[in-house]
Amino acid sequence: MTDSNLMRLCGNIVSGIALSLAVSCSGGEAAGYRLVVLDPGHFHASLLQKSDVPGIDDTVYVYAPPGNEVEQYLSAIRSYNTREKSPTSWVTVPYIGKDYLQRMVADRRGDIVVISGNNMKKTRYIYEAVKAGYDVLADKPMAISREDFGLLVSAYGLAESNGTVIYELMTERYDVLNMVEGYLLSRHDIFGDLCTGTPDEPAVTMESVHYFYKLVSGKPSMRPGWYYDVRQQGEGIADVTTHLIDQIQWQCFPEDAIDYEKDVRVTGASHWPTPVSLEEYAISTGLDRFPDYLDGSIRDGMLEVMANGTIDFCIKGVNARITVRWDFASDGGGDISTSVKKGTLSSLETVQNAGTGFTRQLYVRKTSDIDDSDFEKRLERALKKYAFVSVVPVDDGVYLIDIPEENRTGHEEHFAEVAADFLHYAARGRVPEQEVKNTLSKYYITTEGVSRAKNVEK
Repeated sequence: MTDSNLMRLCGNIVSGIALSLAVSCSGGEAAGYRLVVLDPGHFHASLLQKSDVPGIDDTVYVYAPPGNEVEQYLSAIRSYNTREKSPTSWVTVPYIGKDYLQRMVADRRGDIVVISGNNMKKTRYIYEAVKAGYDVLADKPMAISREDFGLLVSAYGLAESNGTVIYELMTERYDVLNMVEGYLLSRHDIFGDLCTGTPDEPAVTMESVHYFYKLVSGKPSMRPGWYYDVRQQGEGIADVTTHLIDQIQWQCFPEDAIDYEKDVRVTGASHWPTPVSLEEYAISTGLDRFPDYLDGSIRDGMLEVMANGTIDFCIKGVNARITVRWDFASDGGGDISTSVKKGTLSSLETVQNAGTGFTRQLYVRKTSDIDDSDFEKRLERALKKYAFVSVVPVDDGVYLIDIPEENRTGHEEHFAEVAADFLHYAARGRVPEQEVKNTLSKYYITTEGVSRAKNVEK
């Protein structure tokens, strides 16, 4: 990330917070933006409200069909309101009924719609919310098929014409390790130029391993039954890959608006299933049988979830490969991830596995023709920008960029930062062109990848 982009990011966060405080103290009819939560089927819907959000009115309107998903959301909000440490003060006004979407549009009781749930419905929700004049803060993925992608393009066009904002919950942008990595990528004396690679030997590779059964805020995360249906949740390469592509875009091309029709090419894709037993399905969903809509995915009594895959693609001549895997549960550890970005002077590598205590660590591996001592001094000079970061040689030509735990914030803490940035854009009535183009390029890659993987399978 360049200095200008880092300053812009920080400036947007500060401006958003300042704007929010001004709105909440303005003495107007409302204490801030009025929030609507639409069909909350994923725990991210409640995580946004884990803390009070400056600039958001305490009263939140909820529109959802009846079922366990909205009840789990309401239960989470109650737990935030009644906890001993830093309780929140949300007041929820729910409308529960089959006509929830029509009622949300007709009632028009809020300014912002938060969408985090069933991904088969999500793109339509976004379009209808924008059409009704709402700003939209949406969880990923915003599209899981080619048809969804076409509707998402239309939704962005509609937002531009009616002055509304669509913004995505891309929390990884606010991770300090990712920011430091982006900064080092921009340092020509450290990284050099980004290599282009080939489809067989990409310049950028990223892999991530996740689990269906995991702990969130110290409690088991219960998945809705449809989470295991790729027609509703999306395939693995349509979901987690959104974060990975997003990082490639803003770290490797920080100044570029990437046009999916001109700058992007998908060169290959594949996918394969994760087997899930009925016992595993039951403990993670609370359901004692596979629903009928999963019948076509059951083989010899095991549910096969197409949750794993790889996409090969090219952005502005740079070849990249992303791979995502889903296992049912970890054997005592956390999520696993690796990333390699190759430059002419060094490669930046991130690793998260048992060897790192499941903490993501950033390494710099210099090319062999650069003097060790000289390169280490360059690194130390560059990283004076981050007073808390230190450079630790760990192998010949390999350096750990040591970021202390106390200077890191977790995934859940980044939601408030996303909200502040979103409010900044909502007040302006538009997001930057780069944000729009890069988001559409990202979803072109994921949905085209899913289509190609299905064609390969045939």
